[in-house]
Amino acid sequence: MTDPQSQEGRELARRALPLLDLTSLNEDEDEATTDALCARAVTPAGRVAAVCLWPRFIPQARERLVGTGVRIATVVNFPGGSLSPERVAEQTAEALADGADEIDVVIPYHSIMHYPHSTQPDEVLAATREAAGDAVMKVILETGSLAKPIFIEKAVEIAVRNGADFLKTSTGKVQIGATLGAARIMLEACRDSLLPDDDGNPRRPVGFKASGGIRDLDGARDYLALADKICRPDWATPATFRFGASGLLDALLAALGQDTGSTAAPGGY
Repeated sequence: MTDPQSQEGRELARRALPLLDLTSLNEDEDEATTDALCARAVTPAGRVAAVCLWPRFIPQARERLVGTGVRIATVVNFPGGSLSPERVAEQTAEALADGADEIDVVIPYHSIMHYPHSTQPDEVLAATREAAGDAVMKVILETGSLAKPIFIEKAVEIAVRNGADFLKTSTGKVQIGATLGAARIMLEACRDSLLPDDDGNPRRPVGFKASGGIRDLDGARDYLALADKICRPDWATPATFRFGASGLLDALLAALGQDTGSTAAPGGY
């Protein structure tokens, strides 16, 4: 167990803080909770990578965070992954027009076990990629629901083939969120994206986002250690690795000697 007051704990917290997508996707979000989320994104110990919130709050977050360097992420096809490709593309375009920098899209994970008889996962992700353009596209696999490695591997393959910039574990809305077993499969795909393809051409780099149940230093340590082992020790940066969480910020700030003010968003990732 990592001692938050130790040198190890402080170094881990300093490393993890800029990798955080500070997330609040509760049903009762409003302007006040969005203001509070944005205020938490820039701390005395540094800023997080992004805030992740409902699409309707993008303009407010953009206004509150101007000049901070904190990116705006939002969700589409969320949380069930059941919308049509056309509707998901519309959601994506609307979010980008409102000022989003990053799109977290749920793959139609219920269809993965029926693939290739159902082509919905390919269709939804291809439509999202086209609508997203150069914006960052994180594909939420909902690995806790897929459960079996064969289904997680198939979801990873589909996501990478359709231009995912990040592979993300979970919506945070199902019973099982991030697991190290699923993360290993996803990080191996990230590692492989660093290698040339069979024709010697560079691949599209793929990052990893751990979301769902990561709330303390030990959780952050375990996922970073796995990334270090599989991808290399200097690989995990905000461009390649994220934590999707809300409560984790309080644990990081406490380790860095900062007052958290008990501001963790209830029901967040």
